Amino acid sequence: MEHKPNISSTSLKLKGNWNETKGKIKQQYANLTDNDLLYEEGKEDELYGRLQKHTGKTKEQVKEWIDKL
Repeated sequence: MEHKPNISSTSLKLKGNWNETKGKIKQQYANLTDNDLLYEEGKEDELYGRLQKHTGKTKEQVKEWIDKL
């Protein structure tokens, strides 16, 4: 059975250990700046939008990718 991340697991990843996750993202996409990876509670969609723009992934793909990091 394929694991599908739910919003709460991705949100917990953003809130819980964002600095660690941000480091893993930068390893894969060195062109992302701290401003691109700025996380503000309640503005998750803006973060997803910036990541979509730089990675070419859909919003769902970005969420799944973050969940797997």
